[in-house]
Amino acid sequence: MYFFTLFAFAQSPTSSKTNFWNSVEYGGGIGLNFGDGFFNGSLTPNAVYRFNPYIASGIGLNFSYSSQKDVYKSTVLGGSIIGLFNPYREIQISTEFEQLHVSRTFDDRFITNLEEDYWYPALFLGAGYSNNNVTIGIRYDVLYDKDKSIYSEAWMPFVRFRF
Repeated sequence: MYFFTLFAFAQSPTSSKTNFWNSVEYGGGIGLNFGDGFFNGSLTPNAVYRFNPYIASGIGLNFSYSSQKDVYKSTVLGGSIIGLFNPYREIQISTEFEQLHVSRTFDDRFITNLEEDYWYPALFLGAGYSNNNVTIGIRYDVLYDKDKSIYSEAWMPFVRFRF
């Protein structure tokens, strides 16, 4: 309550709206991969609020669809909470919690009509190098479960774009 009161008196209503939207950065990713009977598409928009040059926090959405003819179909839908810390302008430390709903159907000669429908959490800790609006780095899923995760490994490289 004290923090809210201090914040409310610190800025006038007109300037707080202007400053809020000026401090929001948008980003995300679009993925498309296809081949002989295989398709994978993803859309992962996000927005973060930059509190100051060192700290930002935000939310994201995740959607992906994958299929391989006569083998499987997978739909993943969920959201994430993102925290970013820049101790120096070029260095970014990140945390990201994802909660994903996974729906998979397998249909091949080894696994016949197996359906999975479950929620999967992931908690990523990462570090990267930033240059203007681009960050390149690596992140690690501390909750990784090779049987449930939609990712093949706990370690993953990333590229973040912000606008």
